[in-house]
Amino acid sequence: MVALALTQPARADERPLLPDLRQAPVGCAGGYGGDPSLCRDWDVCLVADAKAPNGECVTSGEIRAVRIRFTTAMDNVGEGPLMLHGRRSDRNSDEMSVRQAFQTSRGGPIPGSYDEARRATTTSMYYEPTPTHLHWHLMGFARMQLRTPGGRTVVADRKNGYCLGDRYRTADAGGLPDPTSPEGQLAERLKKSNCGRNDPGATEMFEGISVGSGDDYRKGVDFQWLDLTNVTSGTYDLVNTVNSDRTLAESRYDNNSSSISISVQWPGGAKRRPAVITEAPAVTLLRSCPGQERCSGQLRTDDLLARARSGPIPEPAPGRPECGTDEPGCCCCACR
Repeated sequence: MVALALTQPARADERPLLPDLRQAPVGCAGGYGGDPSLCRDWDVCLVADAKAPNGECVTSGEIRAVRIRFTTAMDNVGEGPLMLHGRRSDRNSDEMSVRQAFQTSRGGPIPGSYDEARRATTTSMYYEPTPTHLHWHLMGFARMQLRTPGGRTVVADRKNGYCLGDRYRTADAGGLPDPTSPEGQLAERLKKSNCGRNDPGATEMFEGISVGSGDDYRKGVDFQWLDLTNVTSGTYDLVNTVNSDRTLAESRYDNNSSSISISVQWPGGAKRRPAVITEAPAVTLLRSCPGQERCSGQLRTDDLLARARSGPIPEPAPGRPECGTDEPGCCCCACR
């Protein structure tokens, strides 16, 4: 583990350098800086086991659920790092309480423990024992929902835990920090963060995201989907929001949501799913709205006509390779 410079208790006149969590465009790989409407890190998956957190996609046989899977990514574009320290009093407690720590000057010391983290939060950490995780999760960091154009929630996600770390550099980030500086040491620690993997007995834990970095979750990760099985044909907003309850202090909150507008159409022009599902509904991306909670309401007639005339879907935007491949840069996304 990289040793971080410790800090003394903050003075009353010190101003914390706050993080700014920006929700990246839905369906785009972390660090992508191009046109979000070209991102294709999403798909529709038919599964045989509706209870499976990450069921294998099938094309035949008994189909019990239809899911839209999508990649999400959260950037830190603020003045200071996001630093979260967890602690539990003993191993009999299932959860750790979480405090947020702050750097108070660039190049200044980094709070290195729960005691030095001064701000209480309402979130917690817990150890996830399933084989694809086996590490400590931060609860409720982000929320995913399918909403009507009017804002009513139709489907909510089942994902509740996150293992935060520096997984990529944002497209608009500057150069890497000096590796000998407190910021550089912190970035190196968060780059290697595995959230206490195989350590269920831990009593303290640390997670976070450096300035200019982000944390992403590819579409193949457990619960990285919304259930379309009982959704009627129509137009919807798929909305992703980071820090939705604002328990984490930030410099701003107006960029915490991003959304896409999609059309869902069951086969044969049907309004609802058939009694026996044999094929997926057609799901079409109509528009991408980074930084906005609502997307479908902005669609105009000429937008829809342009979509209809646009021809074949463009090639997917470049991003990190899918997990489980042999391509360079691949990682164990399922472990997160």
